[in-house]
Amino acid sequence: MAKRNKSSLKAALSSAQDRLGKRKHAEHAAQAATQKARAAKGGRAKAQHSQRPSTVPFAPEDSILLVGEGNFSFARALVLHPPASLEHLPPANVTATAYDTEEACYAKYPDAEACVRALRDKGARVLFGVDATRLEKTGALKGKTFDRIVWNFPHAGKGIADQDRNILSNQLLVLGFLRSAAGLLVRGPVPQRQVSRRRTRPSEEDDDDAAGASDSAAASGRARGTILVTLRNVPPYTEWDVPKLAKSPPAPRSATEQANPQYTLLRSFVFQRSEWKGYEHRMTKGERAHGEGKTGEGGQDRTWEFCLGDIEE
Repeated sequence: MAKRNKSSLKAALSSAQDRLGKRKHAEHAAQAATQKARAAKGGRAKAQHSQRPSTVPFAPEDSILLVGEGNFSFARALVLHPPASLEHLPPANVTATAYDTEEACYAKYPDAEACVRALRDKGARVLFGVDATRLEKTGALKGKTFDRIVWNFPHAGKGIADQDRNILSNQLLVLGFLRSAAGLLVRGPVPQRQVSRRRTRPSEEDDDDAAGASDSAAASGRARGTILVTLRNVPPYTEWDVPKLAKSPPAPRSATEQANPQYTLLRSFVFQRSEWKGYEHRMTKGERAHGEGKTGEGGQDRTWEFCLGDIEE
């Protein structure tokens, strides 16, 4: 009797283990199928993203002012190796400027002299000693207006260790640029930005990822000039809050300080460095000098485009 009970218990345990094994096998199969489906979906999304054309925020007829150019590799890419849509951009329409003197620039960036020579040979204008926060003080820019004023990766470069002070230093730099550049923008109707896809995330309220975007000037004539600021879209750069600085600048700190104009955010989009052949973002502080080091972990380069808000035409 005991032997029969022992055999029955063994059979029951074997049957239970067999059922458990089958259940685990089914669970693993379902989990594998779910992971495969997710991977396929992610792959399709990635492929769709890579197939979307990058945004080129210029037109062949634009007059373009580049500030804070560093080694002038972006200017060289724009003039000598432009995207197909800018094949007929006249080099004379581009003015590229650097904060440093010519001598200091070449000392900092060994490749800058060749870039400048190539730009000038093509007919582009190159200026040195231009402070982006005091553009009105540059004699060569007096009386000039531009359709696009561009600052890629602005930075005060003060090497401040305290994060809060460092952020404030760069916010003041951006505010100074936005204030100074306002007087050099073409006046006209607000440009229309046409975006080829609908927003899909709530966080895109001020984030028109303008893949395949095109610019449409009002039929009445030349559209209002715009400012383009590009930064890494990761801390600490996101803490500068450039869109807020442009749209709702702080009040002047004294009666003698000039108020900042209010801008309208037209769109933001991923800045694809690969679109600009030979472009290299260079830094000049500490261990990050001459292109060494990193500009933030993860994230993307992102461009914000603004035009002046209510202005007298």
